[in-house]
Amino acid sequence: KHISSRKINKSTKTMKLQLFWLALVFIAVKANPAKEGNNATIPALIVFGDSIMDTGNNNRLPTLLKCNFPPYGKDFPGGLATGRFSDGRVPSDLIAEKLGLAKSLPAFMNPNLKPQDLLKGVTFASGGTGYDPLTAKIMSVISVWDQLTYFKQYISTIKQHFGEKKAQDILDHSFFVVCSSSNDLAHTFLAQSHKYDRTSYANFLADSAVKFVRELHKLGAKKIGVFSAVPVGCVPLQRTVFGGLFTRGCVKPLNNMAKQFNARLSPALESLDKELDAVIFYIDVYDTLFDMIQHPAKYGFEVADRGCCGRGSLAISYMCNSLNPFTCSNSSAYIFWDSYHPTERAYQVIVDNLLNKYLSKLY
Repeated sequence: KHISSRKINKSTKTMKLQLFWLALVFIAVKANPAKEGNNATIPALIVFGDSIMDTGNNNRLPTLLKCNFPPYGKDFPGGLATGRFSDGRVPSDLIAEKLGLAKSLPAFMNPNLKPQDLLKGVTFASGGTGYDPLTAKIMSVISVWDQLTYFKQYISTIKQHFGEKKAQDILDHSFFVVCSSSNDLAHTFLAQSHKYDRTSYANFLADSAVKFVRELHKLGAKKIGVFSAVPVGCVPLQRTVFGGLFTRGCVKPLNNMAKQFNARLSPALESLDKELDAVIFYIDVYDTLFDMIQHPAKYGFEVADRGCCGRGSLAISYMCNSLNPFTCSNSSAYIFWDSYHPTERAYQVIVDNLLNKYLSKLY
């Protein structure tokens, strides 16, 4: 009996040891997403929004909001003016690179795109658009709602050329990014002020953003990140027009509208994340960009209150052109490229600061 008891105890210890090692293996696998199969890889980046994310969709539109001419793109590979509202790449490109997909993200409206070019993702973003349908109408650009229609075309093309399984893989595992609201807040509010005050308009935009995410989820998207509004009252154009003749300070009412939008959007997305079978999260860009503008030297910048292009206090789109003799030679010293859009280097700082924080949500 004594010998039998020792054998049982030894066997029990062996079983416990095996269970312990199994538990360690399970923890290690959970800690390393690369071992979890399909969930570990992000096959594509799909982007919706405005000029911050547009890589050339406006080029063929009948709109004044274009930038497919120099000096736009002077720091883009090859010095090409591709239709990106910056001196170089924009967040669509930088996020795609961060995910290991590509160094640049194609615009869906590019007529030279081949089906193969769609596999790692596209951007449907259109400079000048917003959550308010009136914004796109005023600027003659693609509304975010029409971008959803183009997204349906995109998925149909993937199914046609690469099969249902590949299309489902893109829907299930890709990172979907939504970025809008700046044009609504900065411009369209004035046209809508007979219907809304500043608070109610910001709330209307946030509710529209949530509605957009719902629609995107209905179309199959499972991992969705939504950018906050930026401190739009601090862009050089707004400072020049509304910031005071000599002080050119940030326009507080505009920034307060952006904060109101963010305050409504963030908890609404959190609720949506719990409600839907998806990963949905809010990406706070406001605080990082505002801190960069207030403390440029901290981030290695020299100029924060005007753009590089044509002394960019009012230069944007066709007003930022190669005939302007005042465009700076060192755009990386500037937070803003023109009077509205950041430089590639500023975008890089923002993406580097934010993505490490949020990427873990995708796995």
